[in-house]
Amino acid sequence: MPRLEEHCWRRSCTSRVESKNYYRENWVASKAEEMMSIITSVLSNVYGSLHSVQTANLIRRGLVLFTVGVFLALVLNLLQVQRNVTLFPEEVMATLFSSAWWIPPCCGTAAAVVGLLYPCIDSHLGEPHKFKREWASVMRCIAVFVGINHASAKLDFANNVQLSLTLAALSLGLWWTFDRSRSGFGLGIGTAFLATVITQLLVYNGVYQYTYPDFLYVRSWLPCIFFSGGVTVGNIGRQLAMGGVEKLHND
Repeated sequence: MPRLEEHCWRRSCTSRVESKNYYRENWVASKAEEMMSIITSVLSNVYGSLHSVQTANLIRRGLVLFTVGVFLALVLNLLQVQRNVTLFPEEVMATLFSSAWWIPPCCGTAAAVVGLLYPCIDSHLGEPHKFKREWASVMRCIAVFVGINHASAKLDFANNVQLSLTLAALSLGLWWTFDRSRSGFGLGIGTAFLATVITQLLVYNGVYQYTYPDFLYVRSWLPCIFFSGGVTVGNIGRQLAMGGVEKLHND
């Protein structure tokens, strides 16, 4: 009989211990779940705010690049028209800046795409561009690009081949002076090729024309202009992206 009572007492104690352990485990599990939910909520809020800041920064950079592209298109196209390098229909010549209405928004959109693509490619390749990363260098790059366009309209050579070789050397010099990156060179070549093909299609369909074409309806130096323009807009985009990253870190 005493053994039976001792067995029952031990069993009762064991069940109490197991019950306490069970409740303790449940309490720990509930607290851990609560902590995880709090951490998840905090992380989601941080990610949401970070994502909104990045989106706002991306839109801001795109608008700046679009504006720069529109301005450069108006100025440089006016220079080409005044020197009779490009010819538009008579009804277009009477409009503001002697330019077709679709040229500024198209060039602005292209500038936004190219300018946003440059820092993205740098990040994807793991090669952040740090060569001459200051606004003074970017402004000099823009000045050289405008000078190359001015040379294409003002300089007189015996033939277009000599002019094309000169502009090609100037464009490569612009890339070497202000960029020197593989991604910048590759994107510049891609921009030049794609823009030249689109221009050839526009000229072929009679939208406008070039005087003295020598390269499939256009001037042979046109890819050099597009290459230097891609490098210039890419530098602007990189500088804007660097400013956005620094502001994000400061916040």
